Amino acid sequence: MTKETIEQTDIITLTNANGTQVKVSALGATVMSFLFKDKDGILRDVVLGYDAPSGYLEHKAGYFGATVGRNANRIANAKCTISGAAYELEANSDQNNLHSGTNGVSHKLWEVEKLDEAANSVTLKFFSAHLEQGFPGNMTMHVTFTLTEDDSLKIAYEAVSDQDTIANFTNHSYFNLAGHNSGCIGKQKLKIYSKEITPLTAALVPSGEIRQVAGTPMDFTEFKEIGRDIDKDYDQLNIAGGYDHNYVLDNNGRLALMAEAVCEETGIHLHAYTDCPGVQFYTGNFISPHTGKDGAAYDKRHAFCLESNYCPNAINIPEFQSPLLKAGETYHSETVYRLSL
Repeated sequence: MTKETIEQTDIITLTNANGTQVKVSALGATVMSFLFKDKDGILRDVVLGYDAPSGYLEHKAGYFGATVGRNANRIANAKCTISGAAYELEANSDQNNLHSGTNGVSHKLWEVEKLDEAANSVTLKFFSAHLEQGFPGNMTMHVTFTLTEDDSLKIAYEAVSDQDTIANFTNHSYFNLAGHNSGCIGKQKLKIYSKEITPLTAALVPSGEIRQVAGTPMDFTEFKEIGRDIDKDYDQLNIAGGYDHNYVLDNNGRLALMAEAVCEETGIHLHAYTDCPGVQFYTGNFISPHTGKDGAAYDKRHAFCLESNYCPNAINIPEFQSPLLKAGETYHSETVYRLSL
């Protein structure tokens, strides 16, 4: 484990005995890199990002590798009701609130609270004041990144608030299992452990409907190439310009597989786990052409995201599992991304 300071930001590098390496920035509690040896022994960085913290500030809209909160994903019409009180949020995605607005924790400087050499982990802390993002309550949040000897990146979130509020965190890493600089991910294969999605309205928020994926281009219940059906003429793909959808998970709050992905070219296999009730599968439809780390050219569909979360707009849809955190109670959630050959 090493710690360095770049552009007044603490950067922590976790390394295991296999040579697998994860670099975490205190700016946005961000995963900057995830290096793993492919089938030929070549060390591949499988997440998109930037060389220094300034790159993440320059490209805020992408949320590359960032911790997202207090609320991940969209809230319709940038409004919600919490314990009987109405709250107006920032409308930063058309009329909706996306990823808690421009004042979310994704671009805040977190405090390095603990470096644990024995566990090969780092814990970051952030204090979010009452109404700082429009949400009620003074909230103290922690996120712990652990790199294990089986090449898992474990991400554990905790939060407590002095008022009833929303707690719904995710990590927004963009994966490309051929390497962050290898271009389109269309040939990489994906399996999602879900038979249902929460379909989107034209405003990119769920209607409250639960739709079966069987017989549609949304079906990833068996491994298939990400690009196989992505341009099919189907209402949900037309609305989002590709995949940008929440898949409903049946894990009953237990840590379980949400998805697997594999790149046959490199042999790298990703197993992704969560205890959340949903996973947002996003294919980088809105990545604009620009330069990433190591001079890499990034563009549309050069990566995919598997963002564990409560279903989008769940605070406003009683049929969805609620992200409400009661005052004084502790929110806890875990996500694991494990690489193998």
